[in-house]
Amino acid sequence: MRGRLDSIDWAILKELQADGSITNVELARRVGLSAPPCLRRVRALESAGIIKAYRAMLDPKALGFEIVCFAMVQLDVQGKKELTEFERHIKDWSMVRECWTLSGDIDFILKCVAPNLAAFQNFVSDLTSLTNVRNVRTALSLDLIKDEPLVPIEDASDAN
Repeated sequence: MRGRLDSIDWAILKELQADGSITNVELARRVGLSAPPCLRRVRALESAGIIKAYRAMLDPKALGFEIVCFAMVQLDVQGKKELTEFERHIKDWSMVRECWTLSGDIDFILKCVAPNLAAFQNFVSDLTSLTNVRNVRTALSLDLIKDEPLVPIEDASDAN
């Protein structure tokens, strides 16, 4: 569907990615449409799976999660059974907020939040005790430099 997106669709996506709580009337005003066709376009983007969800961006520290950290995990075996088992464990840990599979010598990178260092250390201990985990390297974040939505709309719309 990407090739069928016009400049208005891209504008809608840019506005919604910046503020998912915007009203349809305000969205329509910003992209130069009336409200009904704007809503039809949004629904079509949702139906096509381009818009996956809407979320509120929360401040972890304001909610008592002082630690943002990353864990890089290397497994002993990467067979389907072992990968499924590892992924099941990761999905059960609420502290893990993102999990990406990687190519190269690291199999997974986990973005985690924890209320304190002790809680994170307990998580790392549990993670390293999994039977198929060969190695875990961790890094505590010091400061957030950039936090942008996942898709760079300007670059994507220029590609068309």
